[in-house]
Amino acid sequence: MTFSDGFTIGSMKELMDVIDELGFVPFFTNEIKGFSIEEHIAPGCWYHDGDDGFWPAWEWKGPVIAEMKCAYGKFLRNKAMYVSSKWFPDFANFRRDGYDFDARYDDGLASFYDKELYNLLDANAPIMSKQLKKVGGYNKNGRKGFDTMITRLQKQCYVVISDFRYAMDKSGNTYGWGVAEYSTPEKFLGKEFVDSVYKRTPQESYDRILKHFAKILPNADDPEIKKILK
Repeated sequence: MTFSDGFTIGSMKELMDVIDELGFVPFFTNEIKGFSIEEHIAPGCWYHDGDDGFWPAWEWKGPVIAEMKCAYGKFLRNKAMYVSSKWFPDFANFRRDGYDFDARYDDGLASFYDKELYNLLDANAPIMSKQLKKVGGYNKNGRKGFDTMITRLQKQCYVVISDFRYAMDKSGNTYGWGVAEYSTPEKFLGKEFVDSVYKRTPQESYDRILKHFAKILPNADDPEIKKILK
């Protein structure tokens, strides 16, 4: 299977099969045609206009993350993407340039404010975004820049979204949009990730990813792939 094939995703099981086989699955359309769930979702599974408020592709997120133990976050041009557990160690190694967060900070490659947020999240993970903002004082009259920093930490693969939680009414029914729960890959993915993330050089990981992207995106050229991976 490649993203150039005319497959459709009509169930959560089919989405998990695609993630398992292709490894990198963006949620939304992007610069590379066909490289997204949005462009391969079956009719009625992207959103549903009925009174029940059912939005299938959105509501599969939490269960897919939990069942597959895959990484999910704003990894691709500030847009969300699933990365399978097989490929995430190489992806994180490449994006981190071989640094754990403390080493990145010690070498002057991360700001004090990013370190504050990362340490707070790491100490409380898994933690809901609303709670993280509250305990960190990220509010209208407090600290600023939460959304920019949490997106940057995801792009660098120091933070992942480990679940989505929904508000509940008095009858126990969920409603509204799912709220992100954050964790670190080390805590969410565990020993398997910790033991494998730095086993190659960042360049070796990058080369493996480039080769894999060329395979799953046969209609994209090398400059397009390199641009989207930045």
